[in-house]
Amino acid sequence: MSVCGGAPPPAILKEGDLEKRSDSFLQLWKKRRCVLTADGLHLYSDARKRGKAKVLRFDSLAKLECVEWKGERVYFTLVTLGGQEIDFRCRERSRWNAEITLALVGFQNRRAVRELRERKEHQARDNGERLRSWGP
Repeated sequence: MSVCGGAPPPAILKEGDLEKRSDSFLQLWKKRRCVLTADGLHLYSDARKRGKAKVLRFDSLAKLECVEWKGERVYFTLVTLGGQEIDFRCRERSRWNAEITLALVGFQNRRAVRELRERKEHQARDNGERLRSWGP
C-alpha cells in the first residue's frame, strides 16, 4: 500500500464508503472514504478526502477473493502479490466488490496487452520486420 497526496486521483470509476478491517490486535472495522480509479483503490480516513490517501495500486494486487454475504453486508478480501490479505466490507447494494473486480481485471488485461505488444515489437525489431498497427 502506498501513500499518495496532493492531486486528486484521475478517472474516478466509483466513490463511496467502505469499511476496512484494521491490522491491530482487535481487528476493528474502520470506515474509509474510497475512490476507485483505473489504477487502484484510494482510501481516505477523512470523508472530505483532505488527508493523504493510502493507495492499493492494482499493479500490487493479485486478486479479490472470499466474497461472503452476511445479512446486508458483503465481506471480501484483496490479496496482494506478496500474499498479504486486506479485508473489507460494504453494504450489499453498493456492489464495491464487483466494481473493484472489474477494475482489477481491466487493469490486468491492459497490462497483458501492453506486455504482448512490447514482446511482439521486440521480436520484430530483432528479426528486422515491421509490425501492423495494433491500435491505441
